[in-house]
Amino acid sequence: MATVTTSSPVTLQPCKHTSRHGVARYCPSPLPWRRRRWSYGRMTTRATASSRGQPSATGGWVEAPAGVAAAAREEGDSIRRLQNGPDVRGVALEGEKGRPVDLTPLAVELIAESFGEWLREELQRPAGEELRVSVGRDPRLSGAWLSAALFAGLARAGCSVFDMGLATTPACFMSTTLPRFNYDASIMMTASHLPYTRNGLKFFTKRGGLTSGDVEEICDRAARKYVAGKMGFGGGGMPPVVMRVDLMSAYAQHLRDIIKQRVAHPAHYDTPLKGFKVVVNAGNGCGGFFTWDVLEKLGADTTGSLHLEPDGTFPNHMPNPEDATAMSLTRDAVLANGADLGVVFDTDVDRSGVVDGTGAAINGDRLIALMSAIVLDEHPGTTVVTDARASDGLTRFIASRGGHHCLYRVGYRNVIDKGVQLNTDGVETHLMMETTGHGALKENYFLDDGAYMVVKIVIEMVRMKLAGLEGGVGSLIMDLEEPAESVLLRMNIVGEPKYAKQRGTMAVEAFKEYIQEDKLSAGWVLDDCGDCSVGEGCLVDTNDHPIDVDAYMYSRAKLYDENKGPVGMVHVRQSVHNPNIALNMQSYVPGGCKYMAMDLHKRFLLASGVNEFVDISEVEKFVK
Repeated sequence: MATVTTSSPVTLQPCKHTSRHGVARYCPSPLPWRRRRWSYGRMTTRATASSRGQPSATGGWVEAPAGVAAAAREEGDSIRRLQNGPDVRGVALEGEKGRPVDLTPLAVELIAESFGEWLREELQRPAGEELRVSVGRDPRLSGAWLSAALFAGLARAGCSVFDMGLATTPACFMSTTLPRFNYDASIMMTASHLPYTRNGLKFFTKRGGLTSGDVEEICDRAARKYVAGKMGFGGGGMPPVVMRVDLMSAYAQHLRDIIKQRVAHPAHYDTPLKGFKVVVNAGNGCGGFFTWDVLEKLGADTTGSLHLEPDGTFPNHMPNPEDATAMSLTRDAVLANGADLGVVFDTDVDRSGVVDGTGAAINGDRLIALMSAIVLDEHPGTTVVTDARASDGLTRFIASRGGHHCLYRVGYRNVIDKGVQLNTDGVETHLMMETTGHGALKENYFLDDGAYMVVKIVIEMVRMKLAGLEGGVGSLIMDLEEPAESVLLRMNIVGEPKYAKQRGTMAVEAFKEYIQEDKLSAGWVLDDCGDCSVGEGCLVDTNDHPIDVDAYMYSRAKLYDENKGPVGMVHVRQSVHNPNIALNMQSYVPGGCKYMAMDLHKRFLLASGVNEFVDISEVEKFVK
């Protein structure tokens, strides 16, 4: 039975009712913004008898003035714009220049209610039948009051709410599968590595994370509710009943059991990490549990671990395995303490990176290579799916170990879904990873779980030691060929954020056209490996109808010299999280990135007029 806790991010008061699941029930105090209730379902042109509209002389109901309707639709569109691929993301706290707060308690409540309704339809559950939904959150300052809104929305949709408190994104999904819990769905409140002013929602059912199409439908439903509320439709609602559960202890035990079983240490089965030193940098996010509830309980010495206590202001650095400060501090801690391994988690622990015993950072392509080496040893000949920013050196590394490399669209959901599709089509695919650190395994529900990735690496570390192999896990990728240079530049899209997606698409399409029409220097070739390039040995893309609405907002090209020798690669895409365009460049020769940037600046950014709605100052600084 789940353990009962008594703390909560909202004010909880004991209810008179007792849950049939044996879990204590708590009722939050009334929410302060509920001065009137909001509507349900699609907006219609006339009110019903339950509305707050006024009857006309003919006995009908008066429609809201056109101006009110127009304003309501615009504000409803602001809820639709909270969709962020397969997630919801927005600004929850003031403090960002030019970015007003848009992830309001009301927006969260409407989205949660819409999710509950969508879930009931998806599972074909009749009205009145219980739906059990768990909720977790990261330590962001906005989490407390937004959680209250989330609870309220789910309750209005007829869901029983199980509050996990501080949790990780992978644990939220696992709450739908772990014994004693087995919830119908779960929601994680997090904005991952984004600034503390942001927050968001990630949705799970027993099948895994929702698709972009699912989230688009939910946000559209929420927007219609908002518009209908502004138009005068409304209804009451009972305060939600919230049950607190301790899911993280069960999830940590799940990870410990995997390590013990797969290491099967001949001398000390229950403490297979005895004699190992592992440093964890949680970045003040949710990853501290891995230190004391997983590593230490398995016998590891975690002396020197950093920023384990949750702090929603992230005072030391952003929890992000791509963050240079995070990796540098972890490297210093590994070397200072003579650790065998360093671990860096992002805020909600769906991504990770590591540092080996020599202090070498293993993230990006290096982390994919390490995981590929481990997985290919277990599953010879398997396919590895990555996003299209991965290097040619990684393709050769995977091939050298007998694997196949499928490059696909940027976006962790795209990469994972591609792996699912390939397995469905009979192509054995055990590993799917984005260069940002998102990684999923077939053996683990196709779930992007940063802690599970570290579990795999820790198991390999112990096995190598038991086998008498020297060099640690870093020795597995010593032959990885890496680019001579790698540069990431960002170009902000100017103007109102609501037009960013349209302008970003225009910029990416213009880049593609300039290469197709030979308007850049000689040697530029459009590379279609973002949809799997046969020329690079990838598999042909059979996704005729991609579900990700942002799937085509990218373009990749390569530059060759006059002797047809490769100079480098450029990947241009619109950011999913922010109104900017990311320009990733990799060069195989020293100075290649600057050469490519100069050509793009002169012959594309200025010549095409893209600079009129895109801030190219970062590119200009780089080329000077």
